[in-house]
Order: sequence, then structure tokens, then C-alpha cells
Amino acid sequence: MNEIKGRASLIYENPPRILAAASIVGKKEGDGPLGHLFDRIETDPKFGKDTWEEAESELQLQTAKKAMEKCGMSEEQIRYLFAGDLLAQGIATSYGILELQIPLFGLYGACSTCGESLSLASMAINAGYADCAMALTSSHFASAEKEFRFPLEYAGQRPLSTTWTVTGAGAFILASSESVAAKDASVCVAGITTGKVVDYGVKDSMHMGAAMAPAAADTIYQHLMDMGRSVEDYDRIITGDLGSIGQTILKELMGKKGIELKEAHEDCGMLIYDAGTQDTHAGGSGCGCAATTLAAYILPKLERGEWKRVLLVPTGALLSKVSFNEGQSIPGIAHGVVLEHCK
Repeated sequence: MNEIKGRASLIYENPPRILAAASIVGKKEGDGPLGHLFDRIETDPKFGKDTWEEAESELQLQTAKKAMEKCGMSEEQIRYLFAGDLLAQGIATSYGILELQIPLFGLYGACSTCGESLSLASMAINAGYADCAMALTSSHFASAEKEFRFPLEYAGQRPLSTTWTVTGAGAFILASSESVAAKDASVCVAGITTGKVVDYGVKDSMHMGAAMAPAAADTIYQHLMDMGRSVEDYDRIITGDLGSIGQTILKELMGKKGIELKEAHEDCGMLIYDAGTQDTHAGGSGCGCAATTLAAYILPKLERGEWKRVLLVPTGALLSKVSFNEGQSIPGIAHGVVLEHCK
């Protein structure tokens, strides 16, 4: 039976299966270590559109269509779409998925949106409210810089603590384990741990790893306590976009709780770019960072059985232009998703 575990976690009796995952990225991401794994690398940063925001919408739409193509599903077969992005009022999503006409739950969890969307999609399916659902999220370097920092034309200098927003989108189609469509699927969402807002008072928007690491530590610790598990029960614990500086802070915070992550921890922001050759400073970030890395790198390893169980913890910094300009601190949030090989 389904179980409510501890303060913030769930274990599913019939874990929803992931039927298909798609990833489309920009040129810089394609030049990185995972470039050969993505479904498509788009060399036109505007995706044939006139503005950066329209470009991100087109990126989302094309990624959603690619996921449906990969599992042979149509829009009519998908009950709900759980999707979001980084832009104000989620405009990359609302304009991007307009033509699909799938019932939408628009989400905002900043860069944790991949985890939030997978959590809600799996909950809806496991509860019997949907046979099939899609989780979708995106980010775009240029639209995010314009939204949260400075327009590219300003040519502002970036300190070494900054991360590079991934131009990319990831789409995931989930289905009930009892459905005919899921019979060949080999990866399931076995459970989730929902994060809470954590604020350590960081105010520097060029230091996102420091803002998000406390939330990641809180969620990972809560997950292990709720589930009665240890780090050794996972092949990997993978955060979304802490980057190299955030990873150091995370390990320090976990060490204070008596938990050593050691080699079990990886970070999508450190996987997607080559820090030595691509000048991305602390690593990658953005909603698309965790989503594309999950679709292209993590899920295939689970599908092949190289990894049996992974805890994915996408991380988000919950700031806005208004909160930043008014001098408020940057709270963080992180959502845990347990992914297992299920064949």
C-alpha cells in the first residue's frame, strides 16, 4: 500500500513508470561532456523566433513533442501537464505549450521545477487521477540573464561564484504501472520527499550555490530520516545545480548532521559543462540543468541497470527581481525524487 513516511515523504505502492524522456539543448550544452547524449542540439539560440522569451517557449514545445514522439503518444492521451520555467508568470510555459491543449498545472519552483513537476505528476498517477501525465521544464541563458541579472548587451562581468544558466528543456511522460503503455518501461518514480523553504540569509544573486545548498541538505537529510535509509542505499544522490561551490557547502552541512556523502554525490551543474574548457565558473544552473541531465544521462543509466536507485534533488533559488531589488535574502528549496530500475 502507499505509505506516508515521516514528515515529508511518500512511497508508492504502484510506482509510476517513465515511458519517455526528451532533451533539447543549445550549442554550449552540446559542446559539453554530455553533448552526445541529448536528443537534439540547436545551434540557433533564438530557435527561429524574434525574442529570447519566444525562443524558450519554442524550446519547450519542441521538447514536449519529442517526448511524445519517442513513446508514440498524442496530446489527447496525456491527462495532465505539470510544467514551469524561470520567467515572470511562467510565460515560457504558457505560450510554449499553448498549441498542445493539454490540461495544465503551471508551476514555479525556480530550478527545482523538474523535481516539483515529477513529484506532482507521479502523485496524480499513483492516486488514480491520471493514467498518463507529462512533466516539463526549461530555461534559457539569455532569457534568464535578462530576467534576473542584466541584458546580454550590458556585458557585465561575472564573478567566479556564478553559474551558467543552461539553455535546455527536459520532458518526461509518466504512466501508471498497470497501464499497457508501461509494460516495457524500466524506470519508475518509487517515492518522493517534498522540500520546504530554507533561508540562510544569502543575498548575493551571483552566489546561487550558497543560497540553495542549505535547502538541498535539509531535503536529503529529511529524506534519509523519513525513509530510514543511509547514503549507501543509493547508487547516486544527485542535486540539480549547486555547482562546485554549492557542493562544498552541501557536504559541509551534511557532515555537521553526521552524514558523509563522499563519492555518492554528483551535481547536474557540474556534469553538464566542462569547467576547465567552457568558462562556466561554478557550473550550470537553471530549470533545464537538472531536466536535461536527467533525461540524457541519469535515466539511461537506470534503464540499463547500471544504477538501481538514485535520489534526484533538483534545487531552486526563490528570488524575484522585486525581492532582490528590495534587498531581501534568497530562500532555497529542493525536492527529492526516488528513481529506481524496475525490471
